[in-house]
Amino acid sequence: MSGGSDKLISIKETIASGAGWLESRGVPEARLNVEHMLAHVLGCRRLDLYLQFDRPLMENELEPLRLMMRRRAAREPLQHILGTVEFAGRTFHCDARALVPRPETEELATRVVAMLPEGFGGRVLDMGCGSGVLGLTVAAAFPACRLVLADVSQEALALAQENALALESAEDSESESASGKFDFVRTDLFDSLDGRFDVVLANLPYIPTDEIAGLEEEVRRDPVTALDGGADGLDIIRRFAQGLPSALEEGGFAALEVGEGQAEAVAALLEAAGCGGAHVERDASGRGRFVITAPLGGPSSTAGG
Repeated sequence: MSGGSDKLISIKETIASGAGWLESRGVPEARLNVEHMLAHVLGCRRLDLYLQFDRPLMENELEPLRLMMRRRAAREPLQHILGTVEFAGRTFHCDARALVPRPETEELATRVVAMLPEGFGGRVLDMGCGSGVLGLTVAAAFPACRLVLADVSQEALALAQENALALESAEDSESESASGKFDFVRTDLFDSLDGRFDVVLANLPYIPTDEIAGLEEEVRRDPVTALDGGADGLDIIRRFAQGLPSALEEGGFAALEVGEGQAEAVAALLEAAGCGGAHVERDASGRGRFVITAPLGGPSSTAGG
């Protein structure tokens, strides 16, 4: 990676030396990070690097890679550096305006898509949408639905709108434009929302305030408003639970991602607020991370997942 020699180095050598340099600075998955950044610089897929391992790299290719490496060594999230994130098989814009989507959020999106009937055309709310990837993934699976993306942050909503426009372009939609199928509302929870919804998705801030300082450096690059859930992490979720029953259509349900160890308490909050039954589902690691309410007005369910 040194720029002081006239000797050209290959892709293979660059990956090896770059990974060692990032590892020495405590960056996890260093080799994978270098591969993603180099593929971004070269405009190819990461796996394509393996087909040209011996190809020498020019200085005009190495210099942008060095800049990206320095940013990653400073623990800037890889997704911010690349400007994109892979989520449920699609590529979305990602930057410091909103939370970097987590694997658990992708799991929640997949579960909700599986729960909905073929041809679903109801009204969906992505509350605290951030970059919008949760709601947009559901909307992409059900082109007839109407999606409202809501957030207290105008910057996050701007990012969500960019992702909505990119999604429609990628899907080559010929029916409705982003302004027709998607609505963007700046609101403090339900304050500025009208009407009721068949599905409410929520990945709200749930980190207890005094735990934020101890999070990984990359996570602390996310907006604090997307992380801070108050003293016990449930302040915003409590307010959400109080407003949820009046926002759900008859037969509608809500699906939430919550912090590890919070799911049973959140289910109890939702039931106490009048949302009917709520049950906990476990993530791929076996942790209770998702809370799903029973259809409003339908039979309750309090299974522990």
